[in-house]
Amino acid sequence: MDIKRSGSQPSGKGPVEWFTGTVRIDPLFEAPDPARVSGARVTFEPGARTAWHTHPLGQTLIVTAGCGRAQRWGGPIEQIRPGDVIWIPPGEKHWHGAAPTTAMTHIAIQERLNGRAVDWMEKVSDEEVP
Repeated sequence: MDIKRSGSQPSGKGPVEWFTGTVRIDPLFEAPDPARVSGARVTFEPGARTAWHTHPLGQTLIVTAGCGRAQRWGGPIEQIRPGDVIWIPPGEKHWHGAAPTTAMTHIAIQERLNGRAVDWMEKVSDEEVP
């Protein structure tokens, strides 16, 4: 058994290469091999968002606070709120982040495949997010 005490892992800033706006990432867990799952609490300030990306084994998002948005490639922008659970299938191009005027926090859970949990792509343009 391994207990990660609250506050024992430092917060980090979402890298500007992969995020637009102010994003804080708080690691929650990363299971040791042979397990592949990891999770983090991610907080997006109003208007902040990820770049387009995919996950080789999919991703689950659990919204815990605020109001956010998520969009799959070619689909409509969806509002996401506390209590919503979003499953993103393997390989589905998508982005997620805060609403324009409200911050949003979610827990992101994903698995690594060959050491990789995410493939980052181009940033979501301001024109794509009204």
